Amino acid sequence: MGSGPLSGIKVVEFAGIGPGPFCAMLLSDMGADIIRIDRKGGRGGSKYDIGSRGRRSVALDLKKPESVEACLKLIENADILQEGFRPGVMERLGLGPDVCLKRNPKLVYGRMTGWGQTGPLANAAGHDINYISLTGALHAIGRPGEKPVPPLNLVGDFGGGALYLAMGMLAALVEAQRSGKGQVVDAAMTDGATSLMAMFYGFTASGMWQEPHGTNMLDGGAHFYDTYETKDGKWISIGSIEPQFYAILREKAGLTDAYWDAQMDRGQWPEMKKKIEAVFKTKTRDEWCSIMEGTDICFAPVLSISEAIDHPHNKARQTIVEIDGVAQPNIAPRFSRTESKIQGPAPTVGEHTESALKDWGFSAGDIEGLKKAEAI
Repeated sequence: MGSGPLSGIKVVEFAGIGPGPFCAMLLSDMGADIIRIDRKGGRGGSKYDIGSRGRRSVALDLKKPESVEACLKLIENADILQEGFRPGVMERLGLGPDVCLKRNPKLVYGRMTGWGQTGPLANAAGHDINYISLTGALHAIGRPGEKPVPPLNLVGDFGGGALYLAMGMLAALVEAQRSGKGQVVDAAMTDGATSLMAMFYGFTASGMWQEPHGTNMLDGGAHFYDTYETKDGKWISIGSIEPQFYAILREKAGLTDAYWDAQMDRGQWPEMKKKIEAVFKTKTRDEWCSIMEGTDICFAPVLSISEAIDHPHNKARQTIVEIDGVAQPNIAPRFSRTESKIQGPAPTVGEHTESALKDWGFSAGDIEGLKKAEAI
């Protein structure tokens, strides 16, 4: 059991990919005791599977009624159930919300899908790129005259999916502790990614956000909010929005001419971009870091993952740690009293079947019965 603020909270996680494991990783990092239900005979558990760290694996054959009953017994003792299948899959397994909440009325039943549990697209396949396409987010990211650029799968899977599911389940858990009643949390990546776009919906309604992409202040259209190549072919980032920060940028970059006074004149941004691009190419990235890093310019070098591991700020905060030779993100956020700790690497499938079942209340006879039924 972990030592963080969720210490003592029990979670049954049904194995999935991407955002599901990442959500459970966050709960584990904060101290939750998580049993992941894996498919008997399945594979997995590489030390490189960072999102699966910090829980125990129980391998079950969910086609057998004995395995379904074993799941329900685990669920009776759980605070949270987390699943990421298409709508209807859990119901067909005999593990839908009605069945589980009947066995455990205080259960928080968390469900994450791309399109949500309802709606005309609910049963269609999809990936992050499709979900954020529907929200306006993908359309907004790119250079003028060029196609939209996928922001990895951070906005749909992890931001709009995993983080909203975690927040929703923990909110429902707080309410269940007051009311004694659980509920279903329907976390759709389209909903979450749209929620992340709240500010930009406001900008659009007010006329502040314009098409095409790459012409606005926060999408690289402004000369004071963008990335720039340096003399050595590396990159830096500038975010000098506020006038006082822009003034420091001008001072440090030698932009003393009155031409640069018109910071918010959108009509001049394209030309200003070209001029400032030339300025930043006169020095190497390290030279610009020595001039600008740590000032109020709102500056940072654009680092690769390997470079980020070694950056002094990240090292000072231990933002990145090494487990079993694999560099990976440390826990986030941090707590002053209930310190969180990574509970261990990703388990192999079925690694903890007997020990985890025993810890969650299964008797030796129960476990032997599951073995005889070839359920585990």
